[in-house]
Amino acid sequence: MLTNRYVRTILLSRVLLQLGIWIRNFAILLYISDITHNNPQYVSLISVVETAPIFIFAFIGGTFADRWRPKLTMVWCDFISAITVFIVLLAVRSGSWYALLVGTFISASLSQFSQPSAMKLYKKNVPADGLQGVMAMSQSLVAIFMVLGPAIGTFIYLKYGIEASLILTGVLFLGSSLVLTSLPKDDEEEVSSGSSNFLKELTSGLRYVQSNRALRTLSLTFGVTGLAAGLVQPLAIFIAIEKLGLSKESLQWFMMANGAAMLIGGIVIMGIAKKVKPQFLLATGLLVSALCTIGVGASTLVSVTLILQIVSGLFYPCIHVGIQTLIMRNTEGPFMGRVGGAITPIFMGMMLIGMALSGYLKDSTSLFTVYVLSGCLLFAGVVLLGPLLKKKQASAKQQAM
Repeated sequence: MLTNRYVRTILLSRVLLQLGIWIRNFAILLYISDITHNNPQYVSLISVVETAPIFIFAFIGGTFADRWRPKLTMVWCDFISAITVFIVLLAVRSGSWYALLVGTFISASLSQFSQPSAMKLYKKNVPADGLQGVMAMSQSLVAIFMVLGPAIGTFIYLKYGIEASLILTGVLFLGSSLVLTSLPKDDEEEVSSGSSNFLKELTSGLRYVQSNRALRTLSLTFGVTGLAAGLVQPLAIFIAIEKLGLSKESLQWFMMANGAAMLIGGIVIMGIAKKVKPQFLLATGLLVSALCTIGVGASTLVSVTLILQIVSGLFYPCIHVGIQTLIMRNTEGPFMGRVGGAITPIFMGMMLIGMALSGYLKDSTSLFTVYVLSGCLLFAGVVLLGPLLKKKQASAKQQAM
């Protein structure tokens, strides 16, 4: 796969981008945590600005990726992200830390235009039988940086500070843009006329989801699991500080353990995915995640919390593989992009609501209560999958007869 020029170049670009993103995200997390004295509302706001663009621009970015030249789109998105980081650096030097949130939002928004363009180039220039391997490689890259990223980001911030972290981030984004310029020039036919109406495309996708029972079920499951994820994602740092009595910098080790387990779990799931029905794979992943989430909220022991993070990471690929397989099996080819564009914002929108509420819920109740609520929502996701589970069981009985 690495002999393919497009795969090699885009993956190198993604290595630089992932490194820059992790350095930026952890530097901002630790810096804002320092200057706000671990204020949970400001800490949760960081996660909101990192995630909101996925909800806002997921469908828009996919639509424009089909209308714009993919190489040019990727180059300019990374270049503008780099310039934005340097502008934010100037603002931080003048004492305005809110600029960190604005800059992160802009950079994350641009990635929603860049990522679909990369997928478009893969589809056009990678043989059909090699696409699955390329996607697996891309997912493995993300998992690797979930292991290495927190440690690298924390080390650079603690050793050199926020300004150095931002400078390095800007350089890495700029490097990604330069790497992408080595791709062959975009073909003229890759640019569509753009005559199709955006609102009609969106409405068509929503109607298709509404008319498909399996996709409706997945949408509901997406919604509750997104809310569950959003409630606890910004509060992980408080598990380390309040529950375990550790420093906020220790969060990196739990994230690294979780990321390493995800990498191992992904490899295992790739081997058994064809033997297990996707709906059972998804239900198992949600059930284990629910138990682990409640356990993490209750645990006051480092060893127990670490084990729960590892177990959760091992089963997370069940959720990812189950969801993607169910969407592919229950969606007609011409609607794949629009269905993804319609369903993904449901998950991200509910996740954003959870993130926005998490800090307030923690202040008004307790950290444990928020984690229990998140776990209960994941259990609800398993219950909502009931129609799909019953449908497949009924089909199996009919085949047996």
